[in-house]
Amino acid sequence: MVGTVLQYSMVISAVLMIAAIILQQRGASLGAGFGGSGELYTARRGLDKSLFEATIVLAVIFIMSILAMIFLPSA
Repeated sequence: MVGTVLQYSMVISAVLMIAAIILQQRGASLGAGFGGSGELYTARRGLDKSLFEATIVLAVIFIMSILAMIFLPSA
């Protein structure tokens, strides 16, 4: 029962974390891929900051669910 919940939480957090990483737009212009980025990196604000923090929370949930699956005894 607990193992199933941990597996679902791991899969859901992994998918959401991938989506959150893909949605982040930091330096994503075509010129940035070739080193010709003229953008100035500033502090994160608004939705970008919320998405960044959500990515961190999802990563922590993902890692904790993996560790819980490793260290909890399977019944």
